[in-house]
Amino acid sequence: MSRAMAYQHKLAEKLTILNERGKGVLVRMNHIKKICTDPKVRPSFLTEKAMEPAYKYLNKKFPNIDFRGNSQHLSNIQKQKSEILSGLTSYYQSFLDVMEFRDHVYELLNTIDACQCFFNIAVNFGFTKGYLDLIVTYTSVILMLSRIDDRKVLVGMYNCAHEMSNGTSDPAYPRLGQMILEYDHPWKKLTEDFGPHTKSVTEAVLSLQLVYPRRNLPAEQWRSAQLLSLLSAPAAMLSPACCDTIPCEYLPMEVMERWIIIGFLLCHSSLNTNQPSQDLWKMALRSGLYITLIRDEVINIHKALFVFMALSFSRDEVLWLLRHSENIPKTKTPEDYVDSQLAELLFYMEKLRTMVTRHSRVLQRYHVQYLAQFDALALNDTIQNMNVCPEEESILMTSFVSQLSAMTIKQGERGERCCQVAHLGDSFIVENGEQFDFRALRLDWLRLQAYTSVCKAPLPLRDYPDLAKIMNMTEFHTKMMDSLEELLHETSDLSTLCFYPRTFEKMFCQSSEEVSMQRYLIAFPLVCSHFPGCAHDMCPEETAPIEKRSLRLCVTFLEEIAKQACNVVLEICAEQCNLNDQLLAKHCAQTISTARNKKQKKPLAKKGEVQREKPGAESQRKDRAIVTIMDKLHMTLTELCSSLSHCNQFTVWDHIVIPTEFLVAQLETRLSKYFICTHPNTHPNSFMIIVQMAGYNQTTQEIARPSDLLAGIRAYTASLHTLSRYVNVDVTRLVKSVLLQQTQPLDSQGDQTITTLYTTWYLEGLLRQASSAMIVHCPTMHCFINQTTENEQSFRAEEYSDIPEMQALAELIGPYGLKFLSENLMWHITSQVSELKKLVIENMDILVQMRANFDKPEVMANLQRRLPASESVLKRMTIIGVILSFRAMTQDMLGDVMHRHCPYLMGPIECLRDLVSPETDIKVTLSVFELATAAGLCCDIDPALVAAIAGMRTDTTSMEEEYKLACLLLVYIAVSLPVLTQDPNSYYSRENGALFTVQNKNIEQHLKEFLLVASSTLLQLGQSVEKVDSKNRDSIYLLLHMIVEESPFLSQDMLESCFPYVLLRNAYRDVYRATVITMG
Repeated sequence: MSRAMAYQHKLAEKLTILNERGKGVLVRMNHIKKICTDPKVRPSFLTEKAMEPAYKYLNKKFPNIDFRGNSQHLSNIQKQKSEILSGLTSYYQSFLDVMEFRDHVYELLNTIDACQCFFNIAVNFGFTKGYLDLIVTYTSVILMLSRIDDRKVLVGMYNCAHEMSNGTSDPAYPRLGQMILEYDHPWKKLTEDFGPHTKSVTEAVLSLQLVYPRRNLPAEQWRSAQLLSLLSAPAAMLSPACCDTIPCEYLPMEVMERWIIIGFLLCHSSLNTNQPSQDLWKMALRSGLYITLIRDEVINIHKALFVFMALSFSRDEVLWLLRHSENIPKTKTPEDYVDSQLAELLFYMEKLRTMVTRHSRVLQRYHVQYLAQFDALALNDTIQNMNVCPEEESILMTSFVSQLSAMTIKQGERGERCCQVAHLGDSFIVENGEQFDFRALRLDWLRLQAYTSVCKAPLPLRDYPDLAKIMNMTEFHTKMMDSLEELLHETSDLSTLCFYPRTFEKMFCQSSEEVSMQRYLIAFPLVCSHFPGCAHDMCPEETAPIEKRSLRLCVTFLEEIAKQACNVVLEICAEQCNLNDQLLAKHCAQTISTARNKKQKKPLAKKGEVQREKPGAESQRKDRAIVTIMDKLHMTLTELCSSLSHCNQFTVWDHIVIPTEFLVAQLETRLSKYFICTHPNTHPNSFMIIVQMAGYNQTTQEIARPSDLLAGIRAYTASLHTLSRYVNVDVTRLVKSVLLQQTQPLDSQGDQTITTLYTTWYLEGLLRQASSAMIVHCPTMHCFINQTTENEQSFRAEEYSDIPEMQALAELIGPYGLKFLSENLMWHITSQVSELKKLVIENMDILVQMRANFDKPEVMANLQRRLPASESVLKRMTIIGVILSFRAMTQDMLGDVMHRHCPYLMGPIECLRDLVSPETDIKVTLSVFELATAAGLCCDIDPALVAAIAGMRTDTTSMEEEYKLACLLLVYIAVSLPVLTQDPNSYYSRENGALFTVQNKNIEQHLKEFLLVASSTLLQLGQSVEKVDSKNRDSIYLLLHMIVEESPFLSQDMLESCFPYVLLRNAYRDVYRATVITMG
C-alpha cells in the first residue's frame, strides 16, 4: 500500500478513539447486566406479572416478532408503549453503540491487514499496545453482551413499542437483532470473525515473548538476580536508568495475560502450528485461574485446578489474589489464596505513590534537562544516520527534535521562584500560564508508528530499531513531565477492589489479626481513594453508587482501626486506674496494721493468707526480656497509632478524611459509657474496664463515692494524655468534651450521665432516708450521719456527704450539673410547699385567729388544741430543711471549687453580690443572686427557690391570696414547733425569704412576726406541768436561736425583745450537761 494511503487511513487516530470508545461501551454493558440482575433496580417491565406473556413470547420469537398477529401476547405493551419507549431508550441505544463499535473495529482491523502492518511491542510499543487493547476490549464487549440474559427482551420490547407508536420498526432493528442472535455463542462467532486476522494478532502477541517471560518469574529469582536492587551496581547509581524497552518495563502483568489468552483464544489455529505460541500460552495459563473482563467480571480460563505461586509485582499480586479469592477452587491447600500480609504490600504501594506525587517537581525538573540535553541530541543523531527519510516522516521527526531542543530549565524555575507550581489534570503548569503538554508529540509518534508499520512503507520502522528505542524512551520521559497521574494510574491503580467489597473487607480482617500488620492497616482506607478512577463518563448513573460504596468502605476500615486503638487505650487506662487505686488512702489501713504488729512483735500472718503486694511491685523485674501485658498493650498501641498518623488527611470522592478524628470520636463515645458504667454484675459489654467508674446499681442503690470516681477519672485523664506521644490528637479537648457532656442530664448519644445518676442516688438514696430520720444532718461535721437503728444501713452517709465528697461531686458535675441537681431538689420542695398550702387552706380560720391572738396565752392554748396536722406540717418542713441543708452543702463546695479553679472570675462576682442592698430593684437583685448562686456563692435569697415557688402560682389564685397563705403558713409552722419536744429526732428547719420575695413583700417584717408567734408559743412550754410536753424543750429553744443565727433577716436584738436570753443560756447549759452524762 502506498504511503499516501497509509496517511489517509489515520490508523493511530482510529486506534486511540476506538479504544476510548470501547471502554465506555464496555462499562455500559456491565452496568446493564448489573441492573438486569438486581431485583431492586431492574426495569419494572421485566418484573410485572402482567408482562410475563409478552416476556416469554419475545424471547421465543426474537427477532422475527409478529406485532399484529399476536395482539393477545403484546396487549400490555400496547397499554404501556409510551412508558416502555422512554424507559428502554437508553438500553436500546447502548446496544446500538455495540453494533456501531463492532462495525468500526472490523473496518479498522481489515484496513490494518490490508496495510500489512507489523507489530512488535519492543519497537512500535504504542501501535502494538493499541492494537491488542482494541482486540481485548472488543472481545470483552461481546462477552458482556452475551451475559445480559434479558438482551432479547429489552431490544424486542423496545422495537415493539416503537412500531406500535410510529407504525414502523426502528431502522436499525433488523441488523441489531441479527447481531444479538449471532453472538448467542460468542466464542464460536468471534473465532470465525478473527480468522482473517490470525497473522496480525499472532505477530502482535508473540512480540510479548521477550517481555512476559522475564516478568513472570518467582519472587526468589527476582531476589537472587537483584533485579530491583539499587545497590547491586553501586558504580551505576548516579547514571540515569535506561533500557531498550522502557514502556514494557511497567506494563501490568494482568494486561499482558489478557492479550495472550484472549488473543490465542480468538486465533487458536496458531497454537497448532507455532511452538513459541504454545509456550507463551502455557506460561500465561499457569499464572492464574481467571482473567478479568471488567471489574468483577472474570473468565475462567481453566478446566482443571492448579496451584500457582503469587506474582512478583505488587499490583499483579493484589489483582491475582483478588480474582481468585472470590472463586477459590477445590484444593487441598486453600491457604495459597490467603495473604495475611497484604496490608504491608498495599502500604508500600501507597507510600511510593505518595512519594512520586510529592516529589513531582523534582522529577519534572530532572526530565526537562534530560529531554533537552540527551533525548533531543540522540534523536537528532539517529535521524542524521538514516539513509531514507520521506518528507512526511522527516517533518514529524524534525518537529520532535525542535520541540525537545527548545525546552530549558528556566521554564520550570519561573514557577519555582514564586512557589506557585500546580497540577492541573495531567499537565505541569507554571506561574505565567506556560504548560508542559506533550500529548501532541506522543500522538505524532503514534502516527509515525502507524505510517512506518504498513507493508512496503518508504521508511519501514523495523529496519530502524534505534529510532524506535530512542522515541519510546522519549515518550516515557515526556510522560514524567505531564502525565505522572496517568502513569500512577496505569501501574498501581486498584480501583477494581471497589467491586469486590466482601473480599476487600476479608483481606482487611485477615491483616488486622496479624500484630505485625497493624501499622500498615491504613493502606486499606487509602486504597479507597483509587475508586473514582473506575467511573466512566459514558455511564454517569453508577457514579453515585460507586461513591457511596467507596466512602462506606473507607469509613468502615477507619472505624475498625480506631476501635482497636480505642480498646487498647482503655485497657491501658484501666490498668493505670487500678495502680492508682492502690495508692488511695482507703487502702493504707492494712499497711499501718502490719507495721504496727511488726513493731509490737505480734505473730506474723498464717501461711495460708495471701500477703498483699505493695504498690510499685509490678514495675520490678529481674529480666528485661520478660514481656508484661502492659508491654504488649503499648506495643500494639504504637502499631495502631503509627497507622492512624501515617497521613494527616486524604481525599475520597472530594471528601476530606482525617484518620485521627475517628480515634477521637471512638474515645469520646466509649469514655462517656465507661464513666457511667453499670454495676459489675450487670454490665452488658464483655470489654468493659475492670474498675467500674460510677458503678450505679438501681436495684441495690449502690454507687461509687464521688471521690473514688474523681480519682479514677484523673487516672484515666493522665493516661490519656500519654496518647499524644503516639498520635497527634488534642487529648485536652477530648477530655473536656467528655466531661462537659457528663455535666448535662444526657450526653450526645442520649445516654444517662453521672449528673443524672448522682442526682437520682442522692435524692432516692440519701435524702429519702434523711427525711425519715434514719440519716440526720450534722452542722458541726458539715455532713449527714447515720442514726443508730436496729436495721443496718447499706452505706455510711458521711462517706458520701462529707466535705471531700461534696467537693469531689462539685468537681465532677460542675455548675451545670449542680444546677440540674438543684432543679430536682426544688421540685421536691415545691411539692412539699404545695401540700403545706393545702393544710393552711383547710385550717385557715383557726390560723387567722391565732395570728390575731398570739399574745393571749389562754386563747392560743384553746386554738392550738383545735389545730390538727401539726405533725404533718413539721414533717414536711423537716423534708424541706433536709433538702435545703444538702443544697447549702453543695453550694459551699461549689464555691470552694470555683475559687480554686477561677479565682479571678469569682472576685468580680462577689463584688457584684455585695453591692446588692435592700433598696435594689427585686428583678436586679434576683439576676445578680442567680449569677452568684451559679458560681457557688451564698446569697440572702435563693433565686432557684424563688423561681420554683413562683412557678407554683396558678391563674385561679390572686397575689393577695398567695400572700395570705404565706403569712398563715409561717404562723402554722411557728405554733407547731412545740410538737417537736415530743419527737426524739427533733430537727430544725432553715427558713428562707423565698415566699415573700415572690409576693414582693418585706421579708424582715414577716420573719419578725414569725419570731413573735414562735416565741410566744415556746414560752408556754415553761408553764406546762407535764414532762412529756417539755421533754426536749431545751433543744427547741436552741432551734429558735439557730434559726435567728441562720437567717440574714433576723438579729439577736429581735430575739431578745420577745424571748428571754436567760432561757437560751439555761438551755445551752442543760444540753451540755446531758451530753457530758451521755458521752461520759
